Amino acid sequence: MSKACDPSGAPVGDVGTALLMVDARIKQIHELDPADGDAAEYRELDGLFAASTDADGLQDLVDGTCTLIYMFMQWLRATHEEGGKDVIEYVVPTLVTTLRQMPKSVRPHTIPTMTALVIAAGTGLSPNGWRSQYGDWTLEEMNALEATVFLVAEHINRMADDHGFAVRLIADALPGGEHDGD
Repeated sequence: MSKACDPSGAPVGDVGTALLMVDARIKQIHELDPADGDAAEYRELDGLFAASTDADGLQDLVDGTCTLIYMFMQWLRATHEEGGKDVIEYVVPTLVTTLRQMPKSVRPHTIPTMTALVIAAGTGLSPNGWRSQYGDWTLEEMNALEATVFLVAEHINRMADDHGFAVRLIADALPGGEHDGD
């Protein structure tokens, strides 16, 4: 494994904030009533967060998002291997199909990068390290990255038949993140 792709040397980033953003998006999709104006409130909160964060904070958020993808894919890999299945075979086609159905949010030319990022994570490579080999992130890739982490989390949630499972899985793994079952 190349040193750049070794997960032990990759920046972890701001996993907590990335997880909060995934959790908010999941709740926005599954729990909020659009008629109540909650979706607009979440968009406003996203905008306020972005406006209050400097370049280092945004890089930490991107790194944290990549770490989430890695952690989600490692859980998916272990779960699929227990059933004698290949994680790439069961996760990537659905991810690509869904990303292709989102042309306003996810530019088509970003889909190969997101696919490779998920494959890297699913094979035990650092998504952060893998991506760093190809230059800086682009602005267009940010929406695709957010959609990708959400879709991978949703894949886990569907497997568990629980809309909050993926977030709890990571929250419980974070220092001080033991879930009390509420």
